[in-house]
Amino acid sequence: MLFEHLIEINSNSVAAQTVVPPFTREQLWRGLMARVQTPQRFPLGPDTCDWREVEPGVIQRTVSFGANAMKDEVQVDAFQKLEFTPEPHGDTTPIRLTITIEEPQPGQMVLRFVYESVSELSAEEAYFNDYRHNAWLHNDRDMVRTLRQWLSGEGL
Repeated sequence: MLFEHLIEINSNSVAAQTVVPPFTREQLWRGLMARVQTPQRFPLGPDTCDWREVEPGVIQRTVSFGANAMKDEVQVDAFQKLEFTPEPHGDTTPIRLTITIEEPQPGQMVLRFVYESVSELSAEEAYFNDYRHNAWLHNDRDMVRTLRQWLSGEGL
């Protein structure tokens, strides 16, 4: 299973920049790192997140939603990319998430989100792919909306 989408962060259109303040790469990166280190600050985020950097560019986390705890590892390529790889949990197939900052044109910046199953999905899991894709897209849009609110209000 592979699902991918883009969310435009900065438009190269001057008109769009007057409506939505543009991010610097550093501001966007700080926001993405908040998703790694303090995901509970985001809508529908977990209750808690314990993390530690086990070596440069590698963060191990335990993310808890009530009594359910999930572990993952985040590979950090500073100012470029984050890769979240969950440990197996129950009998569901782990889904790896990669978030990449791209600049296709001067003045334009997008986030590329790639969700990829670590192994083959069961028929039952595959049945729910459309629901997952929709949930991931909404969650990623909410994250960007939250980052925009932080940029406009408290700053990043």
